[in-house]
Amino acid sequence: MQANRLRPVVVSLAAVALAAVLTGCQGDDSAAGAEGAPSAGATAASAPGTAGGKDGGKGKSKGTDGGKGTGAATAAATPASKATGPAETTAPAADCVSEAPDPDHVDPDEFALYRVEELDGSTGKVNLVIQHGAWGCPGKDSDGKPFVVTGEDSRWALDQAAYVTATNPVTDSSTNQRIGVQELIDWTKAHPDSGLVFKYETGADGSIDRLEQVYTP
Repeated sequence: MQANRLRPVVVSLAAVALAAVLTGCQGDDSAAGAEGAPSAGATAASAPGTAGGKDGGKGKSKGTDGGKGTGAATAAATPASKATGPAETTAPAADCVSEAPDPDHVDPDEFALYRVEELDGSTGKVNLVIQHGAWGCPGKDSDGKPFVVTGEDSRWALDQAAYVTATNPVTDSSTNQRIGVQELIDWTKAHPDSGLVFKYETGADGSIDRLEQVYTP
């Protein structure tokens, strides 16, 4: 009978012991879980691995600074290129001459007309006796620039069908008027060595096919 009374007590004690064991196991598991928590925290802190990324970013920004350093090196190289010396400049050409120009400095498309020499009619041309020159500097009492000639006569063929314009004194107009080649020939023969200035163009055969008087006051 007493043994039966003790059985519930033993069972109760066994239940209490079992509960204590289970409680201890749960405590160990919680501790293990607590030890595992920093892993998750390290992952979150590795987001500050984004912070590590910041360091990496700083490294990149330094690389950018390095790029700036390259630009600075390039900028520093520029003065070195300047050290090679300033670019040479050509002095501007004079607008006028004060003495007879040499053949290399005459006006390329203007000349002074002095005389006419007729050729055989079959050629369809006449010779103009001309002098090349360049525009001189105007004098204090002059309204315009004089045409300064070389002093050497040259001959150039004028096509009888050339386009010719003239102003005074060849015509009565102060502006260029179209005239025929024969009219120019007649006037030049009547006024030799006038030195009127004409602008000219040449055709395919090298003879003058366009002649326009340049008005000089």
